[in-house]
Order: sequence, then C-alpha cells, then structure tokens
Amino acid sequence: MPPAFSPPAFSQSEEAPSRTGVPVLALALLDDDGELELGPGAAELAEDLDLDLLELLEPLGPGARAGDLTTLSLPGYVVHVVGVGDTGPTALRRAGASLARATRGCDAVASAVQAVADEDGLTAFVAGAVLGAFTYSLRTPGGPGSPDPAVARILLASGPRVEAAVLERAEAIARAGWEARRLAAVPSNIKSPAWLADEIVRMGEAAGLQTRVWDDEQLRKEGFGGIVAVGQASATPPRLVQLEYTPRRSRRVPHVVLVGKGITFDTGGLSIKPGESMVNMKRDMTGAGVVAATLCALGAVGSQVRVTGLMAIAENAIGGSALRPGDVIRHWGGRTTEVTNTDAEGRLVLADALQYAATKLRPDLLVDVATLTGAMKVALGLSTGGYFATDDAVAALIDAAAVSSGERMWRMPLAEVYEPLLESKVADADNAPRQAQAISAALFLQHFTGGLPWAHLDIASVGDSVRENFEWTKGPTGFGARLLLHWLGSAQPLEGVRT
Repeated sequence: MPPAFSPPAFSQSEEAPSRTGVPVLALALLDDDGELELGPGAAELAEDLDLDLLELLEPLGPGARAGDLTTLSLPGYVVHVVGVGDTGPTALRRAGASLARATRGCDAVASAVQAVADEDGLTAFVAGAVLGAFTYSLRTPGGPGSPDPAVARILLASGPRVEAAVLERAEAIARAGWEARRLAAVPSNIKSPAWLADEIVRMGEAAGLQTRVWDDEQLRKEGFGGIVAVGQASATPPRLVQLEYTPRRSRRVPHVVLVGKGITFDTGGLSIKPGESMVNMKRDMTGAGVVAATLCALGAVGSQVRVTGLMAIAENAIGGSALRPGDVIRHWGGRTTEVTNTDAEGRLVLADALQYAATKLRPDLLVDVATLTGAMKVALGLSTGGYFATDDAVAALIDAAAVSSGERMWRMPLAEVYEPLLESKVADADNAPRQAQAISAALFLQHFTGGLPWAHLDIASVGDSVRENFEWTKGPTGFGARLLLHWLGSAQPLEGVRT
C-alpha cells in the first residue's frame, strides 16, 4: 500500500514572506469600505520588486470575500492573494483551505494571511490549511490521476511570534480532523475490526494513552451482546477498544467518557441496504475514528479533564450466522432488545458501551458520537449535524464548541412522547421504530446511560461531503473531532453541568 499522505507542518518567522527565501507566497486581501487593501508583507514585496501589486491585481478581478484566491506570477515569486472577509475565524478557516488547495504539491509556502488574525483566527486558519489539503489515495504514486500531496510546510510569516503552545494546540486540532478522515477513508477490505482496533491502539500508545482491547472471546464472555450480535456474521470478529487520557493535574478533575460507533462496513445485514446506499459505508465507523483522534490530541490542547474513549467496532455483514429480524439480544448489563431491523445496528453496539461506561466507569458526563440515522439528513440536510442532550448546560457547551470549531450542530428534542414507539412484546425495546427515527434512536440509547448527564451526537448528516467546500474535501469528513477538542480543551469544559 502506498505511504499515507501527511498534513503540512508549520513553523514561524517574523520576516515578511518575500524575505524568508521561500518563492511561493501568500498575502491577505481585505476590503476597507469598498477599497481593496493588501495585508502584512505586501509592502515589503512591493518594495523589493518595485511594483504596484494592487495595479497588477486589478485586471484579474480579485475578490476579498473569505476564501477568494487570485494568483500573481512575479519575478522570482508565485504570489497567492487570499480574501479574508471579516477576518473572523470562519473567514480565516476558509482562507486557509483555499490556500491549501492552491499550493498542493509545493515544498513550502510563506504565508502572511494569518497575520491579520487573533489567536482564534490563527487556530481556524491552521485548521483550514490542514483540512483543505486532505487527500487519501491508493493510486500508484506518480501514476495517472495520482493526486498531489499537501504542501509540505507552511511558514507563518510577518506576524509576531505566537507562543509555541498556541500553535501546537492549533495543529493538534487540525490533525485530529485529518486523522479522523484518514481512518474513515481506508477501504473496508483493509479496515477490518481487528485492523481498526490495532490502528487505534497504535495511535493511542504514540500519544501516551493507556489502552485496552476486548477481542471476540472476551466480548462474549463478559456479555457484550449487542457488539457480538452485530459482528457475528463477519469473517473478522468485533472488538471493543478503550483509550484513557489523564491530565497532568489529575486529582479531583471531572471524568468524561466518549463512546464511538465503529461499524467498519455496513451492508445493513439481512435487512440489506440498496446498493447505492452501501457505497460510502466504509465510513460508518466515523464516530469511533473521531473519538480516537480526539483522545490522541487531548494532551496537546491541554485538556484538564480525564477522558476515556470507548470504541465499539464491528462489521455488519451478511451470512448464515447473521443477526436476524426478530432475534432478541441481551446487552451488557442485562437489558434486552428485539431486532426488527438489522440495519439499525449502530445503536446496538453503542448500547453495550454506554451501559458499561455508566456502570463501571461512572463518569460525570457521557457523550456518544455516531453516524446513526439517515433521518438526520432529512431533518438537517448535509451541512449540519444533530445532537441530543439531557442537560441544558451540556447543550450550551456543545453549541459554543460548534461555533468556535466551525462544525455546525443543531439541538434535537428528546421528546418523551415518542417513547411508546420503542415498545416490544418480547423484549425491553424494539431497535427500529418506523417513526421519528432520529429521536427514537436517541431515546433507545438513553436507557443505557444510567441517568448520567449525556449527549448524543448523530453525525450521519455530515459524515460525508458531496463536494469540495473550503475545509471540507469530497468524501469522509471526520466531523466532530474539532468540536470535541474545542470543547474538552476549553478552560471550563463542564461548566454548569450537574455532576
């Protein structure tokens, strides 16, 4: 398999871009009450070349909206002039993504675009520059159609040096999004449950995390009936992976458990999906990938909460031993579920992990992340994720993180009026009510949370991007990693939460 593409690395210089020795430059373009204005670094370049840069730009019709990009070829330089809009985080994220796309395959670019930003804007710019450059390909390197890799190095020029910890945090958030996308992009003939578990352990150990893995035999012995049932028809048995992050100041800190859905491929089981709906199901483990990537970046963002990640991993396959409609399974902890639709499998694996976490780990807050219901796409389209929360303070924290990270979320109601939809004549619940499907799925999961404060992030609506759109590259999005890191890396990540 060809080596994986890598995200760009960042370094700093207080010099103007044109005086760093890098021939590919990036400058900000601002709109000052209808008058275009070039940002930091432009004066030095104009002086060095004795040119009027705005005069050269004018025939090209440059735009100052966030992400607009115009390229000038000048003696000794290629200059990308990037619109930065209102210079807020969203604008800087878009500017970074546009620059990343324009500089694919370059060894380095010296950028002064971020020099117009504050600390939040710098974090956003770095995220855009990393994620806008994301590529995953198994084509032969250098062969026909082989994509250019991301620019190898981005030199942040012209601005005052930021603290190393600030840049490290920005890179960690961006790289977590990259890693979540990478895991989701790996094809399922490679990404078996065992492969994904091994990869998550490798990532966790590299980040200094404690790790644990339950194999198929241990899952059966300990009663993880949902995970076992979903994965029992696959040639590659299921896994449950635990990662543990403990901050340096670990006494009397809150404890959060993140649970991720890790279906490495979802055929729908015997309730088989239409072929067209199966095409992107290699990414049905996005929740687990997001949780893993988040755990591995918590140290770099300086999170002051203890976080445990549980990733329930299985392949929902078809075969003689497959879970059948009408089967009743017993989850960890004893609650039973009648399976009326084997394609509603994500909640079955999440249920085991949530109940285990609520009973054994007793966190202050439970959060699960899953590409769970197609109904969320119907409700919210393809650019906004949905979430449910039992606590208004938790909801406020998610809303704030969604804004700061650029990963948009909308709170959905845990409407108890739909609880009767879960009724089964032979088990504690039916796994697949035909009405209010996103809400009923959340209500199903709530029974496994032990009454703890809990949030359920249903990211099925944003698990894939159908087109290139600023930091969103076509394909798996890894949505959720940036949001969780903005949240759990904040100064008071559980502010107001009843614990």
